[in-house]
Amino acid sequence: MGGNIMFKGSMVAMVTPFKNGKVDEKKLKELVEFQIKNKTSGIVPCGTTGESATLSWAEHERVIEVVIETVEKRVPVIAGTGSNSTDEAVMLTKQAAKSGADATLHVSPYYNRPTQKGLYLHFKAVAECADIPVILYNIASRTGVNIEPETIAKLARDCKNIVGVKEASGSLEQMSKIRALCPAEFALISGDDALTLPVLAIGGTGVISVVANIVPKDVANMIEAFEKGNLKKAQESHYKLLPLIKAMFIETNPIPVKTAMGLLKLCQPDLRLPMCELSAENQEKLRKALKDYGLL
Repeated sequence: MGGNIMFKGSMVAMVTPFKNGKVDEKKLKELVEFQIKNKTSGIVPCGTTGESATLSWAEHERVIEVVIETVEKRVPVIAGTGSNSTDEAVMLTKQAAKSGADATLHVSPYYNRPTQKGLYLHFKAVAECADIPVILYNIASRTGVNIEPETIAKLARDCKNIVGVKEASGSLEQMSKIRALCPAEFALISGDDALTLPVLAIGGTGVISVVANIVPKDVANMIEAFEKGNLKKAQESHYKLLPLIKAMFIETNPIPVKTAMGLLKLCQPDLRLPMCELSAENQEKLRKALKDYGLL
């Protein structure tokens, strides 16, 4: 199995807990401990699930700092520092590197819809700004632009610190192409909980997971079972997790997962506008999924 050995297993796309409109630092630390205790192999603060789009720069930096301080090098911290402005992505990346992050995660520029050349130049600028591993994040459904496998391969070849991609295109064919075109040590990471097992089967190293916010050990165990060659056990975990994963995306992420965390008393379910509370009918569906899984 290829892949950068540092970026494997169940890595959690952490929520950012809020209380009275502010980041709840005490709760953030508790969530980090909960994750590490339950076999999570990497923490990803300030991604989409962490509502990075509505954090101020000061909050963004602070969340990353608190996570790094709490983790104390027990697992890698992969800080979300992407932006649709290259200058801003560079600024956030330098700051995360200075704070001691182990890597940074970069969503492709959203809204501006750059060409493949523009994407290449954007990620190259980010990679060159700091001596820190960079993981690309490909999610055309949110950004409006796909990073083509050829572009990813060129970046992997030209920038030694671009070490992996979080792939949320939903296309196993595209992911297979990335795996085939990129160096053996390039990490292919699932960006979609429902596809973690199939991605592992084509040479992926793990997942950056939303559902791991509530069932970290189960996601870690599924990947571990696969890696030990126990496919039957991995498949059982996959099918057990599937209805719960489906419930996590009943509305836009992170609305359902934060609501679930509220119900499970893990943190307040507070969101920042334009994210708003889960509709009553979906609350029922979410409750049912949590009950069926045995969490409520």
